Amino acid sequence: MATSTATASAIELQPRNTSNDPASLETNAVSGALPLDGDHARASIIADSTVPDGGYGWVVIFSCAVITWWFVGTTYSWGILQASLVEAGLSSSSTLSFVGSLTVTCIAVLAIVNARVIRALGARYTGVLGILLLGLGEVLGGFCTHNVGGLFVTVGIIMGIGSSLCFMTVSVTPAQYFSKKRGLANGIVYAGGGLGGTVISFAMDGLIQRLGPAWTFRVIGMITLATGLPAAWLIKERAPIRSTAFLDFTLFRDFKFLILFLAGAVATFPIFVPPFFLPLYAGSLQLSSSAGAGLVAGFNFSSAVGRLGCGFMSDRLGPLNTLFISLLLSAASMLVLWPVSTTIAPLIAFVIINGAANGGFFATMPTVVGNVFGSTRISVAMGMIVTGWAGGYLMGAPIAGYLLKAYGGDGSLTNYHPRHVLCWIHDTRRDRIGGNGTNYARQEDLQEVLSDQRYEASDGRVRKSK
Repeated sequence: MATSTATASAIELQPRNTSNDPASLETNAVSGALPLDGDHARASIIADSTVPDGGYGWVVIFSCAVITWWFVGTTYSWGILQASLVEAGLSSSSTLSFVGSLTVTCIAVLAIVNARVIRALGARYTGVLGILLLGLGEVLGGFCTHNVGGLFVTVGIIMGIGSSLCFMTVSVTPAQYFSKKRGLANGIVYAGGGLGGTVISFAMDGLIQRLGPAWTFRVIGMITLATGLPAAWLIKERAPIRSTAFLDFTLFRDFKFLILFLAGAVATFPIFVPPFFLPLYAGSLQLSSSAGAGLVAGFNFSSAVGRLGCGFMSDRLGPLNTLFISLLLSAASMLVLWPVSTTIAPLIAFVIINGAANGGFFATMPTVVGNVFGSTRISVAMGMIVTGWAGGYLMGAPIAGYLLKAYGGDGSLTNYHPRHVLCWIHDTRRDRIGGNGTNYARQEDLQEVLSDQRYEASDGRVRKSK
């Protein structure tokens, strides 16, 4: 125990010294007056000292977990519907992955706006509005299974706005009820999303086989409304969320904020690639659609375990240490395990490790932000950090889909390997350097160049066939 405490103290960011009069700070906190920039940490300490670490907070945690069940679970299960729509010939995997990416991109793009919304409406009504839009988007999506544009509007935008409102609700509310157990509370909330994805993956696969993708959208949407609305209504703030500035650009002068902002911006690029493409990857292994759904379900269950486990670890090892471990495991599993997953055994290992690390990232980040910036500043700081995730959310999975299509489509196992990113970079560089119209974009040419086995055509030059 002493070892873990010393480690956390050495690596965790330390709070500022408190030299101001606590009585005056408490008066400001109760009256709702906005403290000066230098007093945010001290005001948060006072606010956190009165949290119950339980009581009605557990009802709030359960309600947030139900909401997370739906908005995270449906997002992580998009790969099931995507594979079905690709098989039906609606569009390519690269295009349809944009639909799923747009949903989660709204979480990032609207984060700052939603920080304002939750102050205006309160957590309860923000959650209710989020669930309404989430369920409505799913139901309307059932009428657009033959129209890609319709899916972009219903699933991408309407569900995306709903998901963004739900995300802000579950990210900032638990911090009002928990301080010492904040990591565990956030772990439980986000574990709901992993468990939801597990169940929804199997449910979607069964519904698709029996009713088709259109009614799958509608059924999931109606169940979302029936269970999510009562849960959202049970959420309430312990105290009204303080009306602060819409943006706080002074945060960018804080080195701690910059590190968290950049870490999240980079980490989100590959984070939705596995759940979106595992069903298609399973098909390249000649596995059934049910097996693909099982892999996504396993990924989501591992994500739930990772979210809950990282919640415990955050309270014991420190949230920053836990965040670092989850990011390290995510990167290592994608670079080391997935390329050699040509059989089911290593693929299952990849699903377990990457799923747990993926879930750990989402469960730990709100805890890190809450601990570093305090409960009085969490909504602004979290909103600004999540906004930085927009690029990774929007482009991560589509870039993977583009590379997959460019190097042969989703039917070939080797087309999923990370080395194709190197091929793509190499191709781009040679196109720019050449200047004589020569194009070296053929997959075979680039693979042989990388393995030092050059191929020459009859005229002695490597060209892309026109």
